[in-house]
Amino acid sequence: MDLIRHLQCFVAVAEESHFGRAAQRLGMAQPPLSQRIQRLERELGVRLFERTSRQVTITKGGTLLLDEAREILARSEALMATARRIREGRSGLLRAALPPDLAAGTVAAILAGFQRQHGGVELELHELPTADQLAGLASHDLDVGLLRHPCDVAGLELGPVLRHELGVLLPRHAPAARSGTVPLTALTGYDLILFPRAQAPAVHDDLLTTCARHGYTPAAVRHGQGPSFTRGLILSSRAVAFGPRDAHPGQDPDITWRPLAGAPLTLRHSAAWPKGRGDAAALAFADTVTDALAATATAGDLPPSPLHLRPAAEYWI
Repeated sequence: MDLIRHLQCFVAVAEESHFGRAAQRLGMAQPPLSQRIQRLERELGVRLFERTSRQVTITKGGTLLLDEAREILARSEALMATARRIREGRSGLLRAALPPDLAAGTVAAILAGFQRQHGGVELELHELPTADQLAGLASHDLDVGLLRHPCDVAGLELGPVLRHELGVLLPRHAPAARSGTVPLTALTGYDLILFPRAQAPAVHDDLLTTCARHGYTPAAVRHGQGPSFTRGLILSSRAVAFGPRDAHPGQDPDITWRPLAGAPLTLRHSAAWPKGRGDAAALAFADTVTDALAATATAGDLPPSPLHLRPAAEYWI
């Protein structure tokens, strides 16, 4: 028995004191309405109405049950309204993740943009590398994340892939810093500071392979990603790091950022969520991330031009 629908019939008849008017109010024929009232009476074991040829009168038992019936209907409507807000991405909990080395301005833009558009959604934000995000998405402990490519995207749906040009961070007085652009071969003899390989193995290997292909094999690979730690390594040893322009605010008097000649290195990011589980809130977060990454990219990067790749479009930012 559809209890909610039967209670709606009960309340309508009680308020109208007439089966015909109640049926009209409910948008149904009178015989099915009478049948529903009879079934509800059987289920409850209580006679709800006294019926005569001229009128319908609610019984004492029906009067005692009427307020509870109205309360159940009100709660049902509230539940459906909450479910609708969750379905439309206007309420609920969203578990999301961003990579740990994302620029502070980009993180701030993502949080502000999502709060502005979806303030009713509780955002549980985690700082996780790609490998941990993939595990969280697979176990459904995460609803959406921002991944670095290449990585294994089996079982995931992706937003547009955004390509961000990487330059090099090096001591301001290094010989290579005097050039407008730095060829990778000019970094020969420098150690390279990279994030730990376990965080994104395919990305790590791809960066080193591209460096070798362009004539730069680091003297050593040092693992680190925190800005203070990276800065210390650059200044105290013969080491460089790769990063997008917006990751270096340009206010450090001792370190400078230079683009790489020919733009051989890029970061490739996209929002990702498990297939079939992209609800409105997850998709809204993916859109916010895409907008924030594009908005915080600097004017010095390459202009946007779509490279239509599977499974989603890919853009320079």
